[in-house]
Amino acid sequence: MKFALHKSAIPDTKIFVIKELAEKHFDPTWHSHSEYQLFYVGEGTGTRFIGDSIKLFNAGELVFTGPHLPHLWRSEEAYFERSSTLQTRGIVIYLNEHFLGEDILAKDEFIQLKKLFAKSIQGLEFYGDKKERVVQLMKELLHLQGVESIIQLLQILTQLAGCKDYHYISPVTYQNPLKKSETDRINLVYEYVLKNYRTKVTLEDVALLLPMTPTSFSRYFSAINNKPFSRFLSEIRIKHACKMLVETNLSISNICYDCGFNTLSNFNNQFKEIMSKTPLEYKKEFLNL
Repeated sequence: MKFALHKSAIPDTKIFVIKELAEKHFDPTWHSHSEYQLFYVGEGTGTRFIGDSIKLFNAGELVFTGPHLPHLWRSEEAYFERSSTLQTRGIVIYLNEHFLGEDILAKDEFIQLKKLFAKSIQGLEFYGDKKERVVQLMKELLHLQGVESIIQLLQILTQLAGCKDYHYISPVTYQNPLKKSETDRINLVYEYVLKNYRTKVTLEDVALLLPMTPTSFSRYFSAINNKPFSRFLSEIRIKHACKMLVETNLSISNICYDCGFNTLSNFNNQFKEIMSKTPLEYKKEFLNL
């Protein structure tokens, strides 16, 4: 049985791994791994997939994910253009649950850390003052080695464990590693949809990518993503409509058609179902912040 590649593999000689990222775009591969991951986006925009959650991301977000939780920070298409001068930056930390020993989390002193790890299986997004403190500690950790780096890592985890300014990302948990064949297939679907969501996207066209019959693909996609393909496509379109509502002066009808919807009524219905408010209410709420 083949499993998803572990790009985050921690060497036997290390307790954890920290990396500073500076690339044209973030890794475009939807994947999972057995390590805990703390990721800070320093620069870049795009669409974030964590578990069954879809959200647009911007610079400044801080996310902690647990083992086997599938994730992808997909940079906007502009980052992939050959002539683009755009760049992404970030800091990522990988660690195992037992990085300090097999039984350490059973000790009273580590009860809060154990709770943090348990919550991370759904993914956690942090905000507020403590988030800013953690980001600063991560930047400092890049330049530390030896015991000092372990102490700094513990300070980071302590700050996260005591932070109340967070929310869960995915309502669904993933206990088992994904097969490589599954990540390869889903990556084909994600890439195709993100490139073509503004135009007509049919179940038949997407099914041919794998290749599967439309019925088989529909069952397969729902099993992997915990939602029908039609819902997935609508969420992609609506999340990008949200971005256009707050970043442009285009009319709601123009945004509707630009995001791939055929009728304004369908757009309004889908928007309210996913965002729990109308496009106009969403725009007014943002303008009043």
